[in-house]
Amino acid sequence: MILYRLTHPAYSFLWESDEQPPARWHDVGEGPVHYFATTPEGAWAELLRHEEITSPEDLEGLTEQAMWVVHVDDVHLDAPNLEEGVLTGGMRTYAECRAEAKRLRNAGSQGMITTSAALEPGGAVLYRVNGSLELEPIDSQVVILFGHRPGVTGQLASLGGRPHPRILQHVRRLTP
Repeated sequence: MILYRLTHPAYSFLWESDEQPPARWHDVGEGPVHYFATTPEGAWAELLRHEEITSPEDLEGLTEQAMWVVHVDDVHLDAPNLEEGVLTGGMRTYAECRAEAKRLRNAGSQGMITTSAALEPGGAVLYRVNGSLELEPIDSQVVILFGHRPGVTGQLASLGGRPHPRILQHVRRLTP
């Protein structure tokens, strides 16, 4: 499986300790937990949502990012048992998401695949060349892996790039 992750250039694509800030699918001390997107746009949407970037002008002030292409093989991914509104909701839904992730981890889950909270359906695209450049809207998902992952490999795809401004119209805003 090919996945995508954005990081500050000083950091790798995986966490190695449980000292990571809490997020949607883990709380303090429950890491390492690794978050990936199934599309580059999904990875960008997560960053844009959390940085509250909403306009093309705001993209100019975006700090330098490293885009990683991550290879994950032979992992069983569970689907969280939550309603769509919780999966895509704001920070008020984090407690439910964390409880579901904890339930899955305690049941022996290796990780999850779920709806992207940051990117609306059809917000990612596949490009085709057929006489001209054609765009095909697709959905992006999020993959969450629990625990240390020394077998996961990554490639640095870009350093300092920015997303295409078209993504801004598809990013779900982060609400409390």
